[in-house]
Amino acid sequence: MLDKAGVKVQTPLMKTTKAMTIRLTDEQAEALETVASVEQRAVSDVIRAAISEHIESRRKDPSFQEDLKARLARARRLLARQAGSE
Repeated sequence: MLDKAGVKVQTPLMKTTKAMTIRLTDEQAEALETVASVEQRAVSDVIRAAISEHIESRRKDPSFQEDLKARLARARRLLARQAGSE
C-alpha cells in the first residue's frame, strides 16, 4: 500500500503490533508533527513509513549486508563453541 506521499507503507493485516517508545528532541517532535500535519497523516504513520524506508535502504546497502553476515557468522561460531563446551 502507498501512502499519500507515494511511499510504500506496511499495514499490519491480522498481524500483531508492538508498541514502542522513542525519545525525540523538541525540535524533532515539532518537525515530525509539522510533516504529519502538512501530509494530513497521523504522526505514527509518518514514523512507520520512515522506519520502513530506513530498513529497505539497509536491505539494499552492500556494506550493511556484509556487516550483518559477519555478525551472523560470529554468532554461529560462539554458539558452536558454547555447544562444544557443555
